[in-house]
Amino acid sequence: MGDETPNLHEGGCTCGEVRYQLTGTPIYVHCCHCTWCQRESGSAFALNAMFETTQITVLKGSPEVVDTPTNSGNGQQFHRCPSCRIALWSHYMGATTALAFIRVGSLDDPVQLPPDIHIFTRSKQPWVKLPEGVHVREAYYDREVLWTDEQLKRRQDAIDSLQ
Repeated sequence: MGDETPNLHEGGCTCGEVRYQLTGTPIYVHCCHCTWCQRESGSAFALNAMFETTQITVLKGSPEVVDTPTNSGNGQQFHRCPSCRIALWSHYMGATTALAFIRVGSLDDPVQLPPDIHIFTRSKQPWVKLPEGVHVREAYYDREVLWTDEQLKRRQDAIDSLQ
């Protein structure tokens, strides 16, 4: 008999005002090295786990939505703690609000969601060393090539749910 307990991840902001829970597994985890993510994160990259927005349950508090410009011009909606301003997740408007990009560093146990791919490595910091055997792309990538049929279906089902 298989494990019937759903895969749960909890996270929140630094001050504790906002707490959330994720159910299930991410569709895909991106480690983005573009200069926009470097600026937004204040670090060398941003680590985002893509989940269906329906898999997020806010347990405490109410995140504030902050519209942020993006290099694509489509914009991004960050969900942040209204007090400490920590970014918890975002919606890239080119991907619709059906998909949420969880800031892995806001999870209680971020080690559970390592990156599936490193993207925009053409602008990665030269001192960042990537492990052998991981997917690496200089820019974005073709998900039809790298994702499984299940991952593609989950993404499409989430998008279709808004129509």
